[in-house]
Amino acid sequence: MMELFLVVGSALWLGILTSISPCPLATNIAAVSFLSKRIVRPALVFISGLAYTLGRMLAYAVLGWIIISSLLSVPQVAQFLQKYMSRALGPFLIVSGLILLEVITLRLPGIALSEKHHNKLVESGAWGAFLLGFIFALAFCPVSAALFFGSVIPLALNSKTGILLPFVYGVGTGLPVLVFAVAIALGVSSLNRWFRWIAKLEYYTRRFTGIIFILVGLYYAGIYIFKLF
Repeated sequence: MMELFLVVGSALWLGILTSISPCPLATNIAAVSFLSKRIVRPALVFISGLAYTLGRMLAYAVLGWIIISSLLSVPQVAQFLQKYMSRALGPFLIVSGLILLEVITLRLPGIALSEKHHNKLVESGAWGAFLLGFIFALAFCPVSAALFFGSVIPLALNSKTGILLPFVYGVGTGLPVLVFAVAIALGVSSLNRWFRWIAKLEYYTRRFTGIIFILVGLYYAGIYIFKLF
C-alpha cells in the first residue's frame, strides 16, 4: 500500500513539475490567457480553463493506455518486461535525471497549429478549449518527454498500475493550469509576477528532482543489475 502511495504521489509530482517547466508553462498560460480574451464572463473563463485542463489529462491517459496496453498485449513482450523492467528502470531514471539537469539535451518535433485552426478552436467554447488542451499535451518538450516516457511509463509498467499513473500524471499537469484559469477568471493582475516566481521555483525543483532520479536510478541499478545490495 505504501509503495502504491509513493508511486502515485511521484506521478502527481512529475505532472506538476512538467506543468511548471518553462515550455509547457508558457504554452499553458498563453492558451488560458488567449481563452480569457475571447470570453467576457469570468465563469465561462473558468469553464474553458477546466475544459483545457481535462483535455490535457485525457491526452496523457489515452497515450499511456495505448503504450501500456500495446506492450502488455504481446505475451513475449509482457514476459520480457516482467523479467527485465526492474533492471531497465534504473537506466531510465538516470537518463531522465540527466535530461532534467540539462546534461543531456533533446530536440523533439513539435505539434503546431495554424493561427486559423487555433482561433477556430478557441471560438468553439469549452469543447474547443478541451481539444486545444488535448493537442497541446501531445506537443512534448524535452522535459515533459523525459518525465512521461522515461519515468511515468516505466514506473507504470514496473508497478503494474496500468493507466492509473499516466492519468495521475495528467492530473498533475492540469492543476497549475487550473489555478491560472481561476486567477484570470478572478481578474488577478499579478500573473507576470507569479510567472517569474514559478520560473525560479521550477529551476530548483527540476534540478532537485533530477538529482533524486539519478540517485534512485543508481540504487535500482545497484540492486537489479550489479547485485551490490
